[in-house]
Amino acid sequence: MKTYTYPSMAAEKRLVAIENRTIGFKKKDITAVNRIIQNIRKSGDAALIRYTHQFDSAAVKTSSIQVTSQEIEAAKIKTDPAFLKALNRATRQIKAFHKKQLQKSWISTDRQGVLLGQLVNPVDAAGIYVPGGREGKTPLVSTVLMCAIPALLAGVSKISMVTPPMKNGAVNPHLLVAAKKAGVKDIYKVGSAWAIAALAYGTETIPKADVIVGPGNIYVTLAKKLVSGDVGIDMLAGPSEILIVADEGAVPAYIAADLLSQAEHDPLSSSILVTTSADIARKVSIALEEQLKPLERKSIATAALKKYGAILVVPDITTAIGIANRIAPEHLELQIQDPFSIIGKIRHAGAVFVGNHTPEPVGDYIAGPNHVLPTAGTARYASALSVDHFVKKTSLIHYSETSFKKEAGDIMKLAEVEGLDAHVNSVGIRL
Repeated sequence: MKTYTYPSMAAEKRLVAIENRTIGFKKKDITAVNRIIQNIRKSGDAALIRYTHQFDSAAVKTSSIQVTSQEIEAAKIKTDPAFLKALNRATRQIKAFHKKQLQKSWISTDRQGVLLGQLVNPVDAAGIYVPGGREGKTPLVSTVLMCAIPALLAGVSKISMVTPPMKNGAVNPHLLVAAKKAGVKDIYKVGSAWAIAALAYGTETIPKADVIVGPGNIYVTLAKKLVSGDVGIDMLAGPSEILIVADEGAVPAYIAADLLSQAEHDPLSSSILVTTSADIARKVSIALEEQLKPLERKSIATAALKKYGAILVVPDITTAIGIANRIAPEHLELQIQDPFSIIGKIRHAGAVFVGNHTPEPVGDYIAGPNHVLPTAGTARYASALSVDHFVKKTSLIHYSETSFKKEAGDIMKLAEVEGLDAHVNSVGIRL
């Protein structure tokens, strides 16, 4: 991974290239996913089975799209006690964090004769997309917890989880155990764009959702984009990214390991180190080369570091934080000697990991905060998945006759300026 001195023209060019790393969709993919969505809307389960047979498993039938309670119960004996222990801890801590996000309805009577308020209610139905990985080899059990727990805490009564089946028509047992632990009962063996379409519009087997959440590949993301508006979605998540701010007290091996933890996800992932120390930059570069060698996903990580990786040597921490705010990374790590002194200067990041012993995977799995985070600079305006994604807020308004007459003139004046005569009459007829 190349090292740049910042500020410089070369460093600026590299930063611009990383900033312009947005989620793009090819015209042929848009056409293909649109066709899938329309086929699901038209043919329902029959279309789901056709796509599932073509891309995932010929063993899935219409009658077996939904995972049975027997399959869920049998999954537990296929997992080991260490996994169950970790799952219990993760569930407990994720639940504790998201409970603090709950909001209550409220009413205010600050103005005499006027009652104002906000009703907070959950959506009726939520859909959760959980990638299974090729042949179920990389089941994202943490995503089950991160998506299901805030939905359940919000009070959503109907939660449907979709995940692609393995070739034998089964779902990875770790996903089923995680779903049961999180409280999800309805699980369906479908994946990709056709699963998103099924959640958005419903089929004979899969009920329509009001909100769809969860990460996926380019086709899942594109499908979410195309159905957005007919249903709510969490975000359009792109390839993973990390930016690490480090000073001379950081540990080069830790930094290299954390940069690679994101680079191994995808060739389009972004890993950036911004440091005040040229010595740290040099040592991290060496550590990256050493740690890359044994990685099973070495080719993916190497491609990511080459395309969207960078080591920037900056004059001071203030400059480093400025770059971090500019990139608005999904994951921001602060491996500096006094990280809490600059927390208040961070404005744009999906999640902030503070200190040498808080690597990004801590947040991915077990700390408690959600790991479904805004990417590709969208942390400038977007937030992590939370309880708020599963609730809506309704305004409540009541005026007494006296209060209405007191403000009627101002209401009519504003309506007159806007040229809306019927609005004026709606008020005036009551006077």
